[in-house]
Amino acid sequence: MTNWTDYYATRASRMKASEIRELLKLLDQPDIISFAGGIPDPNLFPVDLIAKTCKGILDDKAQAMAALQYAVSEGYLPLRQWLAEYMGKLGVTCTPENILITSGSQQGLDFLGKLFISPNDTVLTAWPTYLGALQAFNSYEANYDILPGAGSNRTPESYRAGGKPKPKFGYVMPEFQNPTGTSLTEKDRIALLDAAEAMDLPLIEDSAYEHLRYDGVRAKPIIALAAERAGGIDNAKVIYCGTFSKSIVPALRIGWIVAPKELIKKLVLVNQSSHLHVATLNQMIMHRIASTVFEPHTKAINKIYKERRDAMLKSLAAHMPAGVTWTKPEGGMFVWMTLPTNIEGAELLRRAIEEARIAFVPGAAFHPDRSGNNTIRLSFSLIEPAVIDEGIKRLGALLRGA
Repeated sequence: MTNWTDYYATRASRMKASEIRELLKLLDQPDIISFAGGIPDPNLFPVDLIAKTCKGILDDKAQAMAALQYAVSEGYLPLRQWLAEYMGKLGVTCTPENILITSGSQQGLDFLGKLFISPNDTVLTAWPTYLGALQAFNSYEANYDILPGAGSNRTPESYRAGGKPKPKFGYVMPEFQNPTGTSLTEKDRIALLDAAEAMDLPLIEDSAYEHLRYDGVRAKPIIALAAERAGGIDNAKVIYCGTFSKSIVPALRIGWIVAPKELIKKLVLVNQSSHLHVATLNQMIMHRIASTVFEPHTKAINKIYKERRDAMLKSLAAHMPAGVTWTKPEGGMFVWMTLPTNIEGAELLRRAIEEARIAFVPGAAFHPDRSGNNTIRLSFSLIEPAVIDEGIKRLGALLRGA
């Protein structure tokens, strides 16, 4: 047999299987209580509306021909117009020319990695950070350092110590971060923006969970703060990534990038060399759904996810032994747990599956250097409150016996 490894590019060695995608296979085992998959509940998808919308497009000959044909790489104009209005409600003044439609926000991260990262460039991230971002940037042979801000004592000067090359960009998930569930306050965002400006550092703002807020006060997106300082979005050095995967449905694969027009033009070229454009039928369906039910739909799903978040926090308080701590997110899908230093998340997972029939994600997966061995990520998005309580009860019993 051919040893294909001999033919791969050097970057192929950085491509690793997602531990989360592997753990999702456990969802097919009915006796497993899985806190692993940070994915939306399919029972909340607007299936009937999607079916009706698709039929309405395909039953109209002119609409059907447009939906099934090649289209512009920037994305379906009515959808970009709706997104420009939506971003305006978040405080981000932009036009459709500032927006590129992508195949989910994950493709947006890949495009940005392709555009910015040369081999051995340094990317700054939180520690821990979103695993999907690490996978996207690893493909372009990035190195990593810690992003300045909350939980970090780094200063702009510290990145220049020892003659190190300037980091290429910073990656941040300011709303209900995957994996920790934590958010940056407006003060945190301003401090991060101050540090980025001092370093001449572009920022990628990943707001995949922005609309899943259950408590607290919404802070302005970092891109909005940057645009206010710079006199408009086209002078700002922040790139915003959004998605409908958590709010409407993931399978249509509709995400978007908001950025200065000059950068969008370059990303359009990246898009053209990658896959030409996102499926137009999917974009048309998403536009019709978003423009009619986005706000009431997100309000309805937030009510359900809030109940599950509350159930998990209540169960953790009731069942966890001393020495275990966890975050208390105001939204999103995740709670981040820190275990005593002598307990390793990966080994605990092995025992949890075998002895308690529960699953979660070990925290090391979210650290660029594979640290954080005594942390785990718990997701509450897919599980009813009574089942959450049973799973957390089993986890607590396992930890007390560790």
